[in-house]
Amino acid sequence: MSSSSATNVRDQQIAELLVGAVDLHCHSGPAVMPRILDHHDQMVAADAAGFKAVVTKDHYYLGTPHCMILHKLCPDLKVRMYSGIVLNNASGGINPHAVDHAAKLGAKIVWMPTFSAANHIAKTATEAKGFPKVAGALEAIPLSVLDANGRLTDDTLKVLDIIAAADIILASGHLGAAELHLLFEEAKRRGVRKMLVNHPTYVVGCTDEDIRQMVSIGVKMEHSITQFIEGRGKKFEPEFALHLIEVAGVENTLFGSDLGLQGALPPVEGYRTFVGHLLDLGVEAADIRTMISTNGSRMLNLS
Repeated sequence: MSSSSATNVRDQQIAELLVGAVDLHCHSGPAVMPRILDHHDQMVAADAAGFKAVVTKDHYYLGTPHCMILHKLCPDLKVRMYSGIVLNNASGGINPHAVDHAAKLGAKIVWMPTFSAANHIAKTATEAKGFPKVAGALEAIPLSVLDANGRLTDDTLKVLDIIAAADIILASGHLGAAELHLLFEEAKRRGVRKMLVNHPTYVVGCTDEDIRQMVSIGVKMEHSITQFIEGRGKKFEPEFALHLIEVAGVENTLFGSDLGLQGALPPVEGYRTFVGHLLDLGVEAADIRTMISTNGSRMLNLS
């Protein structure tokens, strides 16, 4: 087989694997942080590649109304776009009222604090110094799910109950691993059925043992594609993904793009590149499909 024929076969294999993909972590705009595409751009690109669903995430606002309007305006697109709410200062912090409103409007996911998380603020002063920031933003008020005695706050417990009743996803945001163990254990006790750690090995600070412990109670690990491909967000070589898959297991591993930021590939192109890396590293096509399609589809109740 000629090199051009081999390339065509590989490109076709990647294209086939993207059909049905679910991106739970896309940063399209409009946003106060500069983005390279907006929600409509991402919807069109994902639809063209055959994606089943995309979840757009903004650190400062609930994106669900945008998704609802886009579906009305673009009835010919088959891809589904969803969103949720991040519990940063802009949403009132760990705010049960905001979560209740989001859930009733159809949000699919609640992210715990990201840029406002006390852990995020501490980490960006040390190992994550290059993390993107909003120019001229007000100083963040540090947030934690724990009170001064190390117990989950009353508002956190109320939020967990709302998430459980709505059967939507509880995501870690940028809380630290120590907080997450307490949060997820209580969430499980309160009936939360879908739990997710975002980029566990970056900012969140999960060790292999942290990952194994959380997986043992039903938490899924979502790794960010941007961290394994060339561009502004790269943190690890692609080979590290193999280790992370082995630690949590294919059934407990998802790959979301975490793309849309300037200086990096668009989300769909990021998926193409990363799936190519996984194939080159010998990951079975069926396992890739599980991690980029099946697992995310189940989290969104689409399977």
